[in-house]
Amino acid sequence: MPILRLPVLAVSALLPLACIPALRPQAPSAPPVPAAAVEANRKALNALFQDYWEDRLKHDPEFASTLGDKRYNDQISDYSVKAVNERLAREQAFLLRLAAIDPNGLNAQEKISQDLLLRRFALDEEAAEFKEWEMPVNQMGGIHTTYPQLVARLSFTTVKDYDDWIARLHAIPKAFDQMATNMSIGMEDHRVPPKYLLEKVLDQVKGLANQKPEDSPFALPLKSFPAAIKPAEQERIKADTLDAIAREVLPAYLRFARFLEVSYIPAGREQPGISSLADGAKYYAFLIRRTTTTDLTAEQIHQIGLDEVKRDEAGMLVIAQKLGFADLATFRASLKANPKLHPASREALLDAYRGYLTPMQARLPQLFGRLPKAPFEVVAVPDYLEKTSAAAYYERGAPDGSRPGRLFIDTYNPTDRNLYSVEDIAYHEGLPGHHLQISIAQELDDIPSFRKYGGYTAYIEGWGLYSERLGKDVGLYQDPYSDYGRLEGDMERAIRLVVDPGVHSQHYTREQMVQFFHDHSNIAETEVQSEVDRYVAWPSQALAYKIGQLKILELRDRAKSALGDKFDLRAFHDQVLDSGALPLDVLSDRIDAWIASQKAPIAK
Repeated sequence: MPILRLPVLAVSALLPLACIPALRPQAPSAPPVPAAAVEANRKALNALFQDYWEDRLKHDPEFASTLGDKRYNDQISDYSVKAVNERLAREQAFLLRLAAIDPNGLNAQEKISQDLLLRRFALDEEAAEFKEWEMPVNQMGGIHTTYPQLVARLSFTTVKDYDDWIARLHAIPKAFDQMATNMSIGMEDHRVPPKYLLEKVLDQVKGLANQKPEDSPFALPLKSFPAAIKPAEQERIKADTLDAIAREVLPAYLRFARFLEVSYIPAGREQPGISSLADGAKYYAFLIRRTTTTDLTAEQIHQIGLDEVKRDEAGMLVIAQKLGFADLATFRASLKANPKLHPASREALLDAYRGYLTPMQARLPQLFGRLPKAPFEVVAVPDYLEKTSAAAYYERGAPDGSRPGRLFIDTYNPTDRNLYSVEDIAYHEGLPGHHLQISIAQELDDIPSFRKYGGYTAYIEGWGLYSERLGKDVGLYQDPYSDYGRLEGDMERAIRLVVDPGVHSQHYTREQMVQFFHDHSNIAETEVQSEVDRYVAWPSQALAYKIGQLKILELRDRAKSALGDKFDLRAFHDQVLDSGALPLDVLSDRIDAWIASQKAPIAK
């Protein structure tokens, strides 16, 4: 059956970005805007922010559900090419409204919000050229993991909650069909992920497809019912849910597995790097800019990575020698053979993370003036993801506190993992890292919703990596092995700056990526294997950590140098976190303005 090809809108042909007026504050010499005009502009801007946010929730019902907004709980996203075009058209309309609002006279946060939304539309327009919807699936995620992961983030307190989930189950086969259509178009355009990664996707899909309905993650809501739901209604819900899983969802997975096996995987590309696509070099340059919010080139980032690897190795050698080892190679060999540095079980690994977070939580008031209200917990990665998951990752909690922020730990093959890296990962993914930063953003009341729940990877992951160092500032990392683990965590992110551009712009093989890890770290083999595959699947994403961390450290040093005795670490951190996630250049402007305000004499 021939595939209907729908052209993606060329938004730039409608409104070239060069024609959009700059949204930066006007020069001080500009004439003042009448108060009534400023208020009218503010009202128009806030109305646009609200309209855009409602549009986002309506067309991304899964995202709305994770925020606790249940209005669209019986719906799933439209993944068709038609929907892609319609989203770009809606953004074009928002962009026209946004560009018509004069920023002069607005306050600093309003100007930032206006600027950030314009950036978002401009990036989406630019991304459309690369047809990202043609490659929507890899071992890190896709349609096959979206709904198993979503169900764990939903609350089920009423009959309607269950019926909404059943309605979503009925809609899942259509979503798979839309994705398969998009992927088939990608095959025609020669835009397909590496074959070996798709084989991992097939394993994930088969694992979910071959479960019994009652054992499937889709049946999770049936594990317990609120007392208010009557037994007869419970039986009806169970029957309807299991019937939908058995007759619709699992067959959709089996069909998708067949599509992967027969058609898609054979079309997968042989080379791991994105540069093997026809426009791969241009696409990678765009991805770097979008991910890092900088103008750094692949070559510059590669060199920064090499420099950071050398710096971390020097610090590691100091620790190794203090522990009585002559060199890093001997020290690293001893780590692998030391049973005390490896968890004996899955639960022991989870307990190790929890053990470090308690003392850090007690020290947070030394580092921050504002702390989040949101609850937090440590849990294991779901079994259907554990073979390909990152070692740990954070999942935001519900804004109303009904679902805590969660630090997911991959407990697969636990005895192959190490305990000396646990402390720094706990600070990165948990406290004071992602949980604190993301939760504070959600609790801010002076920025629009799209900023509370959106973000920039370089800021978010840069903050996480920066947070690993904060333990040193408050006297933690007492165990030298954990301090080595902190440096090895930093080394891992430095290696990313080498191997990500290596594979995507310098034609590294997968084997070269693995070997670079082995030559410069003692990271567990299980993690090395999943890490390099992650970089192949997500070009540029791994660059965000170190680039963001280096920027925050630079800003802190700048503030300390400028303010001297007036520098307050708590106030600096609050300033970094008080506006949600920002592009690094905007964050730099914010800190410069704060430094100037702190240096200004106090009026008497």
